[in-house]
This record gives sequence, structure tokens and C-alpha cells, in this order.
Amino acid sequence: MSTHNACQGKLLSQLFPEEKLGWRGYVEWEDHPEKKVLASEILRTKKFTPIPEFQLVPLPKTNPILIGHRWKEYHEALGLKSIVDFSWETVLKEKPGMIHLLDFPYNGETPRIPLLENKITDNKWHFVRNHGGIPDIDEDAFELEIGGLVNNPVKLSMKDLKDASRFPHCEVTVTLQCSGTRRIEQIREYPGDGDELINAPWGEGAIGTAVYRGVPLKKVLKIACGGIKPEAQHLEFIGADTYFKKGNVFNYAVSVPWRKVRQNEEVLLAWEMNGAPLPKIHGFPLRMVITGVIAWDPYSVRNICITLLRSESTMLNIRPGSRYRTCLFRARSSSLSTNNGGGNWVERVEVSNDGGHVWYAVEPDDLTEKHYHTWRLWKIRLPVDAEGWLEFCVRTWDSSNNTEPTYVRSAWNWDLHVTSSAHRIKVYSVNKSRPATAARLAEIAARGETIEPITRPMEWSLEDPVEYLAAVRKHPENHSIELRGWKFLLFHSYNTVRNRINDHLI
Repeated sequence: MSTHNACQGKLLSQLFPEEKLGWRGYVEWEDHPEKKVLASEILRTKKFTPIPEFQLVPLPKTNPILIGHRWKEYHEALGLKSIVDFSWETVLKEKPGMIHLLDFPYNGETPRIPLLENKITDNKWHFVRNHGGIPDIDEDAFELEIGGLVNNPVKLSMKDLKDASRFPHCEVTVTLQCSGTRRIEQIREYPGDGDELINAPWGEGAIGTAVYRGVPLKKVLKIACGGIKPEAQHLEFIGADTYFKKGNVFNYAVSVPWRKVRQNEEVLLAWEMNGAPLPKIHGFPLRMVITGVIAWDPYSVRNICITLLRSESTMLNIRPGSRYRTCLFRARSSSLSTNNGGGNWVERVEVSNDGGHVWYAVEPDDLTEKHYHTWRLWKIRLPVDAEGWLEFCVRTWDSSNNTEPTYVRSAWNWDLHVTSSAHRIKVYSVNKSRPATAARLAEIAARGETIEPITRPMEWSLEDPVEYLAAVRKHPENHSIELRGWKFLLFHSYNTVRNRINDHLI
């Protein structure tokens, strides 16, 4: 629908306008329940593209992988197509090299090689998890509103928050991840809920580590608001992005308990990421950074409401025993990653080359520096004598001696969240130290061929027929089945014998 189409005698652009100067792509929903009701009524009159099937069929080999048709249509039905257009323009400007898992609302996964280049993830490669469009807010026009159960409700500008004489500034290094990281592993074994946004089919790359700079929320509440009221229990954070759910429209919001904010200073109002202003796609000019929890990701926070009750759209609390994400990657550097939450650091990493029976510990010197809320990159050289298909897996132990479930099934759930099991990859092993293997590789190379892909049949006989028959006759009891199979063939031509041998070997 065009933004000029009329509804109730008004243009859509008049029904749901941008209310603040310098706040493009922002519509205030929570303060105007009548607008939410009207938007729901309009949405009910429309037919939208069905939710795509991506679990029971292979994922498209395209980039973007999934197209958010219905989410775009929701916006367009309310005259908000400009939000869709600006969001994709921002993606192409700030994240062109990402795996575009869902084009809108944008969800971008970090490719494996840049993910492992450094302990700190470059801004251009840090993953993105959005539930709505990307707002375009001018820093000078921005203000943060804090209300509810506080002693003094306030509105703060970015200039106020950046005033170091008023608020103490700090930095926190933190690994952020989506609760759907490695969801594809659950999907491949046991599909579940199939919402392309809520249950996006993430691989290992929905994770990134950055150094954020800002002011602790605890200090802002104390200094600017004069503290909170005794009955306050939860803090609700309301974003500037528009979010649709089951025919209704909201400003995206989540909450954390007051005890989380009170117990430390690592709940941060952040304006800087890795020494640079926040990219627009990461919440410019201001976002919340909350350590020790997952599935918390509204950007461009514009309102904090202190309440008695938690938000209905809340984060997943990390529970002991399910707080890990350990990943193996087929990277030439042999670098791998593990991270933890809940205030415990990664203490030990173990890798198995036989599916989880025998484990080898990573040397402490081969892990990067430990932090309370970040991953650790690591590397290891494993003894591997066997040839053929092998399954490698990895598990992590934290400073409280918690570890991961061994198998995906142990952590499976219908929403496919928190794939915390030991990560597994399958590798085809070719042991060049074995003389027979080395000779076969030399023969293949001499013919100008390679062994890749490993499933490709060779176009020549891998063994001389005469030598093969001589070996069979030398040990008749060991090859009685094969000899019986050749009796009839010996009366045929040499070429027939050769073809049968090739078929047998293949």
C-alpha cells in the first residue's frame, strides 16, 4: 500500500507520523494505545506473504538467505516503507560482507574467517540481531527518558550522558550472542517453531566481542534520578524500533530485574563500540549493553521505565549448566572459540577426536586472556592416526566447574534457543604418514588430479587387475567370497574382468 493511501479520511503518513525532529524511522507506539489499536485493525484487513518453510527443506544458497517479505509488507501496510528502505541501505553501507541471514528485519551472521581473526570483533564484522527496522536518529536530537518508579523522572541528552564531571564513564569488554546461535544444529536433528525472524536458522556466527564505552545505568539512576522507589523490581527498556507480533505493533522492549543492575556496574548505557561511535546498525547514538544474559537486543534505547513487573518480552536468563557456546571451525589457523556468561570465566577447553570418548585439554598458553563476560580463542594440535570420517567435538569448563551437555538432543526445545551442547564437526581424515596412503596420493597427483571432492569416483582403475588377482590367490581363505565371484569372470575377456574389478573396488 502506498503511504498516500487513505484510511479513515487520513493519509497513512498522517496516522503514524514521525513525531520527533531528527528521529527518522521512529514511531511512538507505547504512549499512544489508540494508534496501536488502529494499526492492528489495518493489519487485519490485509493478506500477507505466508511464513516461509526453511526447516523441512534445504536453506537457499543465496545471500540474503531468507527474505522478510511479510515484515516488509507489515511496514508498508502502515505507510512505513521508508524504514525498510533505510535499513537495507544501512546494511549495504555498514555490513556488506556479512552472511545476510534475513534481509529485513536485518539479521546478519559473521563469516567464520573474520570471526576468528581477533579476540575483539571488528565493527564491520560484528553480528546483528534486529527485531525491527534501523532508526536514523541525530545525536543532537536524541534524549533518553527515565520514568516510572524513580524518585525524579528525567530526560537526558547525549551531551548530559557524556559529561564526565556528572557521570563516571567506564568500558566493558563483552561477548554478545543471540540465544539462537547454532540453532541450525537443532533444526537439522529436530525441527521446531519456524518463525523466520524469532527462530532464524543461525550457524555459529551469531556472536561477537567488542569493547563498549558509556556510563553505568546504576550511576545514572542514582545521580540523575535520585535513586528508585523501594517497591521497584524491574527495569523495562523500550527501543526506537517498530516491532510486529501476531497482528499487533509495539516499540520493541525487554526487561531485567533491578537486582541485576544493582549488583554490578556492567549494565551500561553505551555510545561507543571498539573506540568508535556506535554504528547505526548497532544502535547509534545510544544502546544498552547488559552482561551475563542472552537474547537481549533492542537498539537505540529511548526510554527506561522502572516497574513492579517485568516486560512480557523479556530476555532469557542464563541458567547454570546451559551457559556455554563452544565452537569448532575448519579454519587454517586452527583457532577456535568459546564463551561463557553469568559472571564465570572460561577456565578449561577440551577437544575430542573420536566423538567424545577421549578428551584432550587445550594448553593454558593456547587460550587468549580470560574475562568475566567474553569468549576465549584457542587452538590445539590433536593426534589423529585414523583415516576416514571422524567426529571432532569440544566442551568448555568454567570457573565454577560447569560444563556443557554432550549432545544437541539434551538441550533441544521447541523454540530452538540456547544450543549449548558440545559443538561437533565431521572431518574426513587422510593420513599421509601411512605408506599406502602416501603412494595413492602420489599416483593421483601424477595424473594431475586431486582427491577433492572426496565423493568423486576416479576415472581409472585404482589397482592393476593382475596384481589384484595374484593377491587374492595368495590368501584364498581370506578371499573365498571374492574368488567365487571371479570364477565365471575368468572365462571372459580381460576388459570384462577389469570392469568387474573396478566395480568391486568402487
